[in-house]
Amino acid sequence: MTARALKTAGLVERHAPLALAGLILFLPLIAIDPGTWMVLAVAGLAMGMMIFLMASGLTLVFGLMDVLNFAHGAFVAVGAYLATGLLAPGGPFHDMLGISLLGDVGAMLLSILVACVVAGILGLAFERIIVRRVYGAHLRQILITVGGLIVAEQLITVIWGPDPIPLPKPETLRGSIFFGDIAVERYRLVACVLGLVAHIGMHFALNRTRIGLLVRAGVENREMVEALGYKVRRLFVGVFVAGTALAASGGVMWALYQELVTVHIGADVMILVFIVVIIGGLGSVGGCFLGALLVGLTANFMGYLAPTLALGSNILLMVAVLLWRPRGLYPATKN
Repeated sequence: MTARALKTAGLVERHAPLALAGLILFLPLIAIDPGTWMVLAVAGLAMGMMIFLMASGLTLVFGLMDVLNFAHGAFVAVGAYLATGLLAPGGPFHDMLGISLLGDVGAMLLSILVACVVAGILGLAFERIIVRRVYGAHLRQILITVGGLIVAEQLITVIWGPDPIPLPKPETLRGSIFFGDIAVERYRLVACVLGLVAHIGMHFALNRTRIGLLVRAGVENREMVEALGYKVRRLFVGVFVAGTALAASGGVMWALYQELVTVHIGADVMILVFIVVIIGGLGSVGGCFLGALLVGLTANFMGYLAPTLALGSNILLMVAVLLWRPRGLYPATKN
């Protein structure tokens, strides 16, 4: 093949997943009227963005540290439960709610910030006490992190109790914005914006900053980076802390989306998180972002068109993607 043909083939391979996303997004227009399609599409994108926040931390930790952290859902639950205290009556940010849209979004962002800080501190302790002992041993990582998840759920039960805790959305985020006759919920639009900002920030941090370049270089050639005087272990610990913080931020958003927080909120959503990570390609932030959007769109469109198939639709999507691309849409080596 000529160089031009090889370049064309590479471009086609690179952009084929985007074509799949376009197909899943626009194909339902055949069976759905445009107004309903837009509502479902925004709902699917919002759901995908929230899943991305949770899944991005997991794919970062695996892709850069080679750690299978099945306790990731515990940090999602921590973020969700912290939101119930921060936004509930008597909480530090409750007085900001109900005044204006800006105040409600500000209270939510402050809650996310606090949840990220707390989860980051807990993630640092978790890495030092548990994960550090099992680097390079995947089977032991699975066993010890699953155990960590069980222990964390029991501790959550002790602290917050076993009963579900309601977490209603702020009043101004409950309303809808009308585009003609089409009503789109404000909270879902906010979730789309926050998810997109998080993706852009992560992409910039990993590809355009000195720390991001050092982390990626440490993955490729740890000895060389350490010979230059940098502490790769510290960089990787920072990645783990960032991953747990992202999980907590997604937990806050997911809790407000569900409007009910239970002890198993983190474990329940981990099925979708793992599906997203596998579809996107292990360790790929870009693949994780696209995979989350595909999962969100598929779940919402199938829930409307064929409710009986909705529960298994994302598993079928994962199987189809892996049959097409066994390493996922965008493997980490191509991130």
